[in-house]
Amino acid sequence: MADMIAIASDHGGFELKNALVEHLKKEGYNVADLGTHTADSVDYPDIAARMAEAIRNGEAERGILLCGTGIGISIAANRFPFIRAALVHDAFGARLCREHNNANVLVLGGRTTGPEVAFDCARIFLTTDFLGDRHARRVEKLSHLSC
Repeated sequence: MADMIAIASDHGGFELKNALVEHLKKEGYNVADLGTHTADSVDYPDIAARMAEAIRNGEAERGILLCGTGIGISIAANRFPFIRAALVHDAFGARLCREHNNANVLVLGGRTTGPEVAFDCARIFLTTDFLGDRHARRVEKLSHLSC
């Protein structure tokens, strides 16, 4: 559990992010809180870019992003070719995004997801391994998609 987990949110996910940071630290995870650090309005693309930079630079192996619904910030995060951000709403999605998609960023909606569900999703995301096999071929293709 020594690997760093980065977590970041815009103002819409601020409260849930803070709860997740506290919860993950209590569970023994090394957590880097990339902000935002107030409830003041910020732009979610900037937060997603901050997360992408932390993962690209090796400061964190995986991340958790939040905005109000999780939709905007997941769109922004997936603009980076090395990010596989998965917006999930339950434990099933959290497990499959790791097993089948090798997601490296979990995305949650701060206004749509309760704390207990978020804690459960984070635990599953952080403890589930990628299955590889036929899924590896598909994940590899994601790195080569373009228009």
